[in-house]
Amino acid sequence: MKAKVLIFFILTLGLFQIVFGQEVSVTPEPERGYLVGPGDVIEGKVLGEDQFNFVATIDEDGKFQVPFFEKGVVAKCRTEKELRADVAQLLSKYLKNPQVSVNVTKRNSRPPVTVSGQVRTPGQVDLRRKARLLELITFSGGIVEDSSGIVQVFRTTPPMCAESDENNDWYAKTDDGFDVPSRLYSVSTLLQGREEANPIIYPGDAIVVLKASPVYITGEVRAPQGILLKEGGVSLTEAIAKIGGVNSGAKTKNIKIYRLKANSKDREIIAVNYDSIKKGVQKDVLLEPYDIVEVDKSKKSVFQTVLDIATGAGRGLISSTTMGVGTRILY
Repeated sequence: MKAKVLIFFILTLGLFQIVFGQEVSVTPEPERGYLVGPGDVIEGKVLGEDQFNFVATIDEDGKFQVPFFEKGVVAKCRTEKELRADVAQLLSKYLKNPQVSVNVTKRNSRPPVTVSGQVRTPGQVDLRRKARLLELITFSGGIVEDSSGIVQVFRTTPPMCAESDENNDWYAKTDDGFDVPSRLYSVSTLLQGREEANPIIYPGDAIVVLKASPVYITGEVRAPQGILLKEGGVSLTEAIAKIGGVNSGAKTKNIKIYRLKANSKDREIIAVNYDSIKKGVQKDVLLEPYDIVEVDKSKKSVFQTVLDIATGAGRGLISSTTMGVGTRILY
């Protein structure tokens, strides 16, 4: 329980250092290190043998050339240390125990991760190590109040050097070439510490924390207003309770919900008996995004109408007869 509270606190308050609107970097990982990819520029130097020094750009096939060798050296998904050993082994054909250094001078193979939507500091993050969804959201300042509790991750490019096949099986829903593979994740499940809800994020991924959609409640209610639909949804009774309930004169037996039709701007009308729902006779209605709930004013009975007229006339008569008459004091 303490761990969950701590995770939630970090997520919502965003205790990591952040830079708004700018590209930021995560501290390098001390494990395997940076994995080279196409577009990266590397520099190789051989102690005392300048003719073998080189600067090379990793080509689309993930290879680079070493002076005096026609065959390219595979660099994709390999570290500087591994490349140094490969180049040293290659040069051992001409040199005895060559002292080689290989360094990445320009990291061009990894596009930044984009974090947008309902986070405190949207921006881009330049990944230098493995990172998961929760860390990226936290690094971006945490989630704001208007969040729906749903996060959509778009995989704009196939991940390079993915650790498992699971990270490569993201497919677009259509084959038109415009659809980008994506997956939805629940913030509540993420906070429970479930690994399946906290995926590895790769360079080029786009994280969008979705905004909660509104529903609008009008008419004979205490505080007519819009409310946001959070993860899990909101029922009619919950929505009315959130705004303080209905007025005494509300027509609760015939509340109307105006709901958008699929792929249309037109709305259908759903009539709901609020009294029957509260009695458990009728099932509560789960509201959908952009629903408009209208609570009408109930019609008065004949007796109530006559009573209102009578009391209203009486007040008028009393008001007219006392107008202009001074106030006297009886001791």
